[in-house]
Order: sequence, then C-alpha cells, then structure tokens
Amino acid sequence: MPELIPIIKKDTIDRKVDEIARRISNDYKDSELILVGILKGAFVFMSDLMRRLTIPVQIDFICASSYGSGTSTSGNIKLTKELGIDIHNKRVLIVEDIIDTGLTLAYLIEYLRSFGPKSIAVCTMLDKRERRRTDIKIDYSCFVVEEGFLVGYGLDYAENYRNLPEIYHLKL
Repeated sequence: MPELIPIIKKDTIDRKVDEIARRISNDYKDSELILVGILKGAFVFMSDLMRRLTIPVQIDFICASSYGSGTSTSGNIKLTKELGIDIHNKRVLIVEDIIDTGLTLAYLIEYLRSFGPKSIAVCTMLDKRERRRTDIKIDYSCFVVEEGFLVGYGLDYAENYRNLPEIYHLKL
C-alpha cells in the first residue's frame, strides 16, 4: 500500500498562490496576457491562480505526456492536445504543475514560439531541481522542492491522487 507523506499544506499553498498572483498581476498590468496550462496536472493550480489575478486574461490548455504510468520520464514527449487560441504577438504565461527534468517544458516552449508570441514566461507550482536536464528560466515559482515523487493538488501517479488538496510525497 502506498504511503502519503505530507509535504505542503493547503493554507501554505493558498498563501503562495496569492503572492504569485499579485506579482503576475503587477508585472502584466498594462498587457494582454494569455495563460496556457499544461494538462492534466496544472489545471488545479491554474484555476486557483487565474481567479486571484486582478488583470484580464485569456486561457487555453495544451497537453503533453512523457511519463505514462511510471515515476520517471520516458524522455519521449508527445503532444496530445494542441493550442487552440491565437497567441501571435501576445504575452504568454505557461502554467505548469511541476518542472522536473525540464525536457517537456523546453519542448513546449519551442512549440509555442512557433506561433510568434510577443513573449513567453513560465509559472510553476513546484520547481523540482534534483533531476533537471535543461537550463529552463522559471519566472514564477511557488515552491522549490528537492526530491521524491509528489502527488496531490493536480499532481498524479497513474492518474490517481490529483484530487488531494495538499501536496504529498508518495512512497511506493
């Protein structure tokens, strides 16, 4: 039976999302901003984040997969839902649940650049650096985490645990 070890409590998440939303709202106060969430994991964080923003935003989602049902990246990234909104000459903020190796994010940044946005920035709930394999600039990060396989608040293991309101280390 898997063990769930609490890592980040809900009230701590809420405070950090408030803080990041204030920073983003200030940084983009005179701009049109498009949030692009990375499915499936980022939908919980993005939902909370966008409701706290004080600026107008448009949203869209893309879906990429590199994990399957395992706990480590396969290295093969596949796009399973493409962008559906025009981002040409617009400011784009990628919203991610967790950045681990950075390979998927690097792939998605290049994909989005092909549409000619004015700028691309990155916002993540969790910056997990232990296995980083690319040099990715993260503009907004709620938490830096060191190690472990994390679930909850949108993060999953084999499509389970996304609904948990806090973040846990999953010990298999």
